[in-house]
Order: sequence, then structure tokens, then C-alpha cells
Amino acid sequence: MKLLVGNDDGIFAAGIQALANTLAAAGHEVTVVCPDRERSATGHGLTIHQPIRAEQVDSLFDPRVRAWACSGTPSDCIKLAFGALLESPPDYVLSGINQGSNLGTDILYSGTVSAAMEGVIEGTTSIALSLTSFSQQNFQPAAQFAKRLLDHLMAHPFSQTLLLNVNVPALPMAQIKGVVMTRQGIRRYHDMFEKRIDPRGKTYYWLAGEVMEEVDELTLDAGNPQLITDVQAIRQNLITLTPLHYNLTAHQTLESLATWLGPLKLESCGDLAP
Repeated sequence: MKLLVGNDDGIFAAGIQALANTLAAAGHEVTVVCPDRERSATGHGLTIHQPIRAEQVDSLFDPRVRAWACSGTPSDCIKLAFGALLESPPDYVLSGINQGSNLGTDILYSGTVSAAMEGVIEGTTSIALSLTSFSQQNFQPAAQFAKRLLDHLMAHPFSQTLLLNVNVPALPMAQIKGVVMTRQGIRRYHDMFEKRIDPRGKTYYWLAGEVMEEVDELTLDAGNPQLITDVQAIRQNLITLTPLHYNLTAHQTLESLATWLGPLKLESCGDLAP
């Protein structure tokens, strides 16, 4: 299969090298387009006020992998690949393997997930992969799982274009308890801005977020209490697969909000005239 691989940790990250090389060794046609430096927590940002540069890289990956380092964001990289670098669209887009988890509300900020979501926007099923450790450097179990997941997708393709957000416990494969489909949980952070003074006497601030609690969402979704969240599953040493889409419409509330709209409907807007 033709695979496009990106990330937000940059071209020199061990995670993307493990992923791309493992997939190339499995016989896939792998193209890497990723940032030339770390671009974590950039969300779905795009570069529109300056040019985007891309340079081909020859020495960091398996010789069978074609790779570009891009000056833009993770989303820029995938968009550029579709629009300029690839001769034809890939069969799948993969992003990662990220250093650190992307669970719950993390996905709103994650460059890893956003790069994969760009593939979905282009009409291609995509996978975001994260290793749930900021220090563990053994990405091979996660890379091997990505290979198995792709094999399964080939045999059992989705009926619609989706993003699978995958988090892999930072454990040897023998210690991982299994794989489970999950829903997105909630992670709450206590954001702290540390005030500092630079050598020229100017004030600056450094953001440091710390997880203060992980909400038990079983009480928040009475409609399907059996389906656990990604946060809960990771606690149990399970690989989590969470299906995502870019449509953020709150469908469950549309009908009730139509009634709520009441007095604000168009025919009453004459009251706003000066």
C-alpha cells in the first residue's frame, strides 16, 4: 500500500523513524513528510503568511523510504504532500509515533492528531499513533502494532473515512493486556504560567500544564456506559483505538436548541434595528 507518514515531533524523532522503517520493511510504499523541528501542541494550525519550504532527506530512514523535512506545521506537511509532493493520493495517512499520550481533550491541541485529521479532510482514512511516555524510547511495539492494524484494515476496510486515534502503553508487548475500542475521555490540566525575566530585563511567561485529575466519564454517558474512555483503558494497560471525525457538531442537542432559539429567530430581528 501507499502510505503517507507525518508527525509533530520532527524529522529527527525516533518515533517516526521506527514507524516508517517498520512499514517499509513490511513491503509498503512509504513517504514521510514531517516538520523539520518539533511542532508539538500546534493543533491544526496552517502557515499562510510565509512560504513553506520542503527539503528531501536521504540519510535518516530506510533507503526504501522517501522523506521530506518541511518548515511548516504538522497539518501543513500533510496538506503539502497531497497538493504538491505526491504523484497520487496515499491509501492511508499515519501520524506519529508521538512521544507522549494523546488522550481525551489532548486531541484538541495535538499536532499528531491534527496531521492525521488533515488526511481525513482529504478523504483518506488516517491513524494517529502515540506512545504513552515522555521518556520511554522503545517505539518498536507501537510500530509493530501499527503494521498489524494496517493489515487488519486491508482485510476489513471501513465503510467511511475515519481517524483512529491510537495510544499504546509504554510496555513490552507481552505486558500489554489487549486492544479496545474507546470513546474520547476528558483530561483536566492545571495550567501554570511561570513568570521569568530575560537577560535584558524583559518579562516573559512559560506555560507548564499539569494533569490534576482524570474524570471518570462512565457517569457522563448514560447512553453507552459499557464503552470505556481512552483515559480509563490506558490505566488498564490496554491499547486504545478511538474513532474521530472533524465534524464537531453537537448533534444530540440540535433539536432542543432549535426550541431554545425561539425569540432569536429571523422574524424577530427587527427589534434590533436602530
